[in-house]
Amino acid sequence: MSAEQYLRTPLLTGDNVYSKRVEIAAYFNATFERYESLFETLADDQAYYQKSIALRHPLIFYYGHTATFFVNKLLLAGLIDKRIDPKFESMFAIGVDEMSWDDLNDAHYAWPTVAEVAAYRQQVKVVINDIIANAPLVLPINWQNPWWTIMMGIEHEHIHIETSSVLIRQQALDLVRKHDAWQPWTKTAAAPTNELVSISSGTVNVGKSTDDPIYGWDNEYGSHQADINAFQASKFLVSNHEFLAFAEAGGYENDDYWLAEGLQWKNFSKATHPTFWHPSEQGWQLRLMTEMVAMPWDWPVEVNYHEAKAFCNWKATQTGLSVRLPTEDEWLRIYDFAGVEELTATKAPANIHCDYAASSCPVNYFAHGDLYDVIGNVWQWTETPIYPLEGFEVHPLYDDFTMPTFDGRHNLFKGGSWISNGNESRKAARYAFRKHFFQHAGFRYVVADELEEQPVSNYENDKMLSEYAEFHYGDTYYDVANFPETLANIAIKALGDKPAGKALDIGCAVGRSSFELAKHFDHVTGIDFSARLINLGVQLATQGLIRYSIADEGELMLHRERRLDDLGLASVAEKVEFLQGDACNLMPHFTGYDLVIAANLIDRLYDPALFLSTIHQRMNVGGVLLIASPYTWLEEHTKKENWVGGFKKDGENVTTLDGLKSVLGDHFDLMQAPQQVPFVIRETSRKFQHTLSDVTLWVKR
Repeated sequence: MSAEQYLRTPLLTGDNVYSKRVEIAAYFNATFERYESLFETLADDQAYYQKSIALRHPLIFYYGHTATFFVNKLLLAGLIDKRIDPKFESMFAIGVDEMSWDDLNDAHYAWPTVAEVAAYRQQVKVVINDIIANAPLVLPINWQNPWWTIMMGIEHEHIHIETSSVLIRQQALDLVRKHDAWQPWTKTAAAPTNELVSISSGTVNVGKSTDDPIYGWDNEYGSHQADINAFQASKFLVSNHEFLAFAEAGGYENDDYWLAEGLQWKNFSKATHPTFWHPSEQGWQLRLMTEMVAMPWDWPVEVNYHEAKAFCNWKATQTGLSVRLPTEDEWLRIYDFAGVEELTATKAPANIHCDYAASSCPVNYFAHGDLYDVIGNVWQWTETPIYPLEGFEVHPLYDDFTMPTFDGRHNLFKGGSWISNGNESRKAARYAFRKHFFQHAGFRYVVADELEEQPVSNYENDKMLSEYAEFHYGDTYYDVANFPETLANIAIKALGDKPAGKALDIGCAVGRSSFELAKHFDHVTGIDFSARLINLGVQLATQGLIRYSIADEGELMLHRERRLDDLGLASVAEKVEFLQGDACNLMPHFTGYDLVIAANLIDRLYDPALFLSTIHQRMNVGGVLLIASPYTWLEEHTKKENWVGGFKKDGENVTTLDGLKSVLGDHFDLMQAPQQVPFVIRETSRKFQHTLSDVTLWVKR
């Protein structure tokens, strides 16, 4: 690779606009061409269309995806005013990867030819270079600056350089070819014996401020501080040779070493060794990106979280020590202890940023203080599920980058790999994957205190998901009719003979109202802030059934299966789409609705007045707005100064209905007196919540 391809993510500050344009143009073009060269490792067009693994799109999707991402984000930022190819920008926009190892997607797509996608990419390249050369630029480039989306697109392509390289590594060997720009490391020798290094106690700080001069993803901003007790860390990453001892000791056969989820994955996948290891008559071999080589035993083993955790549990039984993976905080303490510094323009002192070769290298090659490979070589799994830092905010132009991972099921890995570029190579980077995922990822272990309860999502959990599933699709209790179905029927009745083209179910949760509305409307969009809830609606729409467990008593559970067909809704599923979004910050294309339902939503929003004062922009004249809410205003959801009602002003009561009339009055008329609709939420077999929701109907003038 040429020297310019090693460009680091640039400073977004300065006072020379021209030089900043030149710098960003160089960064963009180097990244774009690196992505192009990666796909040159595919031997022929068949390699683009044959899936590497059943759970992911074929590589043609990823080839087109990064270019369409640029276009879609630049449109939102106002840097372009028209699409280049609307079909491509829809087809390649979103790749819903599996959330579990058994989420097979059998959908068939009419993919374009490789030549068509290549030509499209070149069109996008020309447009972006024109923007960089001519669009107004005011420094610094921050979240509010339209140019932030240019950096977002570049760093997004860096992510897909890495993820696509993993898919290429999993492609059939006869469908890939060697490439001069992607030559692997060749040195190998006997693996070193690992040992423990004492890490002194210290304080770590996580999180960037909004004025940080380097691009970052939303999960990097905010603050977190932790005091770390002294502990020990393995000097080297776990090598293939060190992991071999676990495999030969029956580590994959002994269920005792595996956590419950890991055991489920192991049994489902029938794994008996790391996925990139291949047995042969000559002994173990290692699959690299474009070739198979004799096993380099001194290179780091590449495994998923489940395998790394099982190794640690085995190691603990062998040594009698408290062996586990480090937490994110402990990895940061290792980083500080080792004296690692951010990368400069010179060649990295680590196997990172494609500075050396297109593969891992020996674990004892790059020293960082008393340890090796604190950064680079392979990502390092941690025990920490990704969580929002204090002060976390969703970026308005990419609201689903991190939010879907705040579910307690995506673990952080740190340090970057040999192919980690730009933002990925920074200390502040916080990337997380499902525990069964394979990346260029391995691990080091620590001997440390027992783990405290790990931070999990502030937004969703399994108990909530199962209660919503039962609330929407389960049994009725105490003769109270199904609430989402009732609201849909009230709205349809209020609409009368008005047009029924499009409906918006905002705060749709798991989607029952959306499906019910589809019996009357041509198209229904269900939007919710929670990715987990949306995924349940998607599962129903695509598979027609869901299975979940609800609490009976104590640890006892009852298992439920619900089918759309049994509810008379299967025939309308194709008219419903579910998307993640923020009710207070909807994307511009959500418009033209004849009906909007906001069910039990307004008293859970951070800025309900903002939602109420702008929702008319999404609706057609004569359209109907249904608002249902128990008006349970709580400061944990909405700051008191943002409440629409439920407070005293100048000594007088201000009800929520008063507030609704005040905010909506400029654009809506109240159609009829409010009505109270009951609903029941089941917690256990003997505990239920009974609530009344105030339902108001408004017609847009």
